[in-house]
Amino acid sequence: MRTGVADTDDELVARAGRGDPAAVRALVARKLPRILALAQRMLFDAAEAEDVAQEAFIRIWKHAPNWRPGEAKFDTWLHRVALNLCYDRLRRRRERPTAETPEQEDTGPAPDRGLHALDVGKRVNASLQALPPRQREAIVLCHYQELGNIEAAALMQVSVEALESLLSRGRRALRAALADLADGG
Repeated sequence: MRTGVADTDDELVARAGRGDPAAVRALVARKLPRILALAQRMLFDAAEAEDVAQEAFIRIWKHAPNWRPGEAKFDTWLHRVALNLCYDRLRRRRERPTAETPEQEDTGPAPDRGLHALDVGKRVNASLQALPPRQREAIVLCHYQELGNIEAAALMQVSVEALESLLSRGRRALRAALADLADGG
């Protein structure tokens, strides 16, 4: 049994469905960073992002024995599962309003270096978080997850034109929210 970079996602899922631990490790190593990044940018909470990633992979293992290559692209399905889990958590948050945004873990440079970059990053994240969820989803999928418009539109279950409209409105809102940064502020 091989487990390498040459293995396709479909091959790894099929092998994981047969209980191959090496295939499971390979899939996690290949997909976890992107799923964590997606969930972090949708939820702005590292612990919740880890929970979403874990639940997404649990669903993979449960469905792996029944995976049929060719019906859907595995990566698209995995992103859809992760996005649905994120939206479930966002809906629960709306049911429990909080007075302020929870503190984020500071993963930036040491306090004496890069303060401006850290402030800009926080502003960008806050502006991204303030977008309507569908605009945020479009921005995250296309700009942070680097998906093409066709794949992102399929994930969001909208037309490419609708995706482009969401992207346009989201970019416009981000530009307005961050205009003072472009002016050197």
